[in-house]
Amino acid sequence: MDDSFRKLTEQLERENLSGYACLSSETRGRERPISPCPIRTEFTRDRDRILHCKSFRRLKHKTQVFLSPVGDHYRTRLTHTLEVSQIARTISRGLRLNEDLTEAIALGHDLGHTPFGHAGEKVLSDLVPGGFEHNVQSLRVVEKLENDGRGLNLTFEVRDGIVNHTSKGSPVTLEGCVVSISDRIAYINHDIDDAVRAGILSEDMLPDSCRERIGASHGERINTLIINVLNESSGQPFVRMSEDMWREFNKLRDFLFENLYFNPVAKAEEGKAEGVIRALWYHYLDHVDDIPEEFKANIPYDGIERCVADHIACMTDRYAIDDYKRLFVPKDWI
Repeated sequence: MDDSFRKLTEQLERENLSGYACLSSETRGRERPISPCPIRTEFTRDRDRILHCKSFRRLKHKTQVFLSPVGDHYRTRLTHTLEVSQIARTISRGLRLNEDLTEAIALGHDLGHTPFGHAGEKVLSDLVPGGFEHNVQSLRVVEKLENDGRGLNLTFEVRDGIVNHTSKGSPVTLEGCVVSISDRIAYINHDIDDAVRAGILSEDMLPDSCRERIGASHGERINTLIINVLNESSGQPFVRMSEDMWREFNKLRDFLFENLYFNPVAKAEEGKAEGVIRALWYHYLDHVDDIPEEFKANIPYDGIERCVADHIACMTDRYAIDDYKRLFVPKDWI
């Protein structure tokens, strides 16, 4: 088939993107080489592979902040991912970076997140020898767990951006840096929005300097932060906020930790959620035959503990709750 469609896109990247952008034609490639797609660039292909995988679909039933929210408008891990992707694409476009690479990283960055959000991650981190980090698990998902154990065979740049999206990471591409800062912009702002909806916070409770410098509404804050990143990073080999904006942004983050992330109302059910994860962990350690074959097949290579963690981390909130009920809650006698 004629590959002129892909080559035209690659030519447009070379002609229009910044000198700091990562060109799809210059990718470091995949662990298992494949024939080029006649239409899509390598990074567009990765985006599509992530979008169509099972782990991506499961994000719709995984906690962002509020556990198993009943309300229609609270964020889930999926809507968080989509918001990160949109913010990241806007920043990449403004900086003339590779939007396709940016989007692929953004869509894949949380594929390894546990049920019940960071509460589930904390429990597994305490239980799994060597610890558990969702960014490392996201990489494991795309490299090994997806596609019946074959992984998604993504390009190096996408895999690097996924594992390095957390604050302690150091992505090799500016597109990866864009996703990292966009992740923080997204969750800080949509967590405020959800907390206001839940009646836990109100806009006027936010620190005065943050309201004045960043904005007094959800849209204002995101707009201000994106513009600041663009102004600070345009034409530069880095992606960051200005020092004064970063200071206010972290003040806002500290406020959320004090008033939301450790809020007894918002976190009232977390102890129960942690108990569910812990009970499932010990059950599957003692009942190896109950582990699905797709995870059990990796035991000879990775050990029982890591494979139990794989099984639990892939669960949605409701799957974990249903599995707990199946194993530990007596059924009604009919």
